[in-house]
Amino acid sequence: MRSIPLTWLPRLLVLSPSPKVLLFIRLPRPNITYVVSMVSQFMHSPSVSHRNAVDRILIYLKSAPWKGLMFSKNGDLEVIGYTDADWAGSIADRRSTSYYFTFVKGYLVTWWSKKQNVVSRSSAEAEYRGMAHGVCELLWIRRLVTELGFKPGKQMELHCYNKSATDIAHNLVQHDRTKHVEVNKHFIKEKIEKKIIRLPFVKSEDQLADILTKAVCGRVFHDSLTKLGIGDIYAPT
Repeated sequence: MRSIPLTWLPRLLVLSPSPKVLLFIRLPRPNITYVVSMVSQFMHSPSVSHRNAVDRILIYLKSAPWKGLMFSKNGDLEVIGYTDADWAGSIADRRSTSYYFTFVKGYLVTWWSKKQNVVSRSSAEAEYRGMAHGVCELLWIRRLVTELGFKPGKQMELHCYNKSATDIAHNLVQHDRTKHVEVNKHFIKEKIEKKIIRLPFVKSEDQLADILTKAVCGRVFHDSLTKLGIGDIYAPT
């Protein structure tokens, strides 16, 4: 959906209910999370182009109604997360949006996207705020599976491709330029020191959360769906 216009003009006089419906449809469909979040920003004053974008989403959904998340038995209770941020992505207020995916036993179980409450002055700051949300989600999943009678066999992993953000998490020195993320820094660093999580670096091309932050080419999009475990739910196993 690279053609979605980031403008409010010209506007339609009548609002279709489609964007509101799509907000619910996207819940079990992470493959449309990004594009729905984009068009929903204009749902109260859409243009013809925005309506056309919604129609294209519906056409895509109709063309592949069998696509869904696949699960199968797996004995390795490993908890892994991927986090990303769209720095200054909002044209209205230049606030960033945080995104993450979390996997248990190699299968996608939760994903999330939300605009940050404050404006980030750098991409590292935006990524770090998103990283803090990702850590909170991993801790919640760890507590949940423990209450269910299971326990992760090793440290949980949170993948982030922004090296500056991961360096902040391991840096013992508090620089002036990072004081605005001091609370998140100590929160994440505490979990690292207790060996609850670790932050391995991930290359940009292996960052699964990219499809939640930007429009990617068809090859990357379909490769990401495969890695996320989204496929034909009616295909024989």
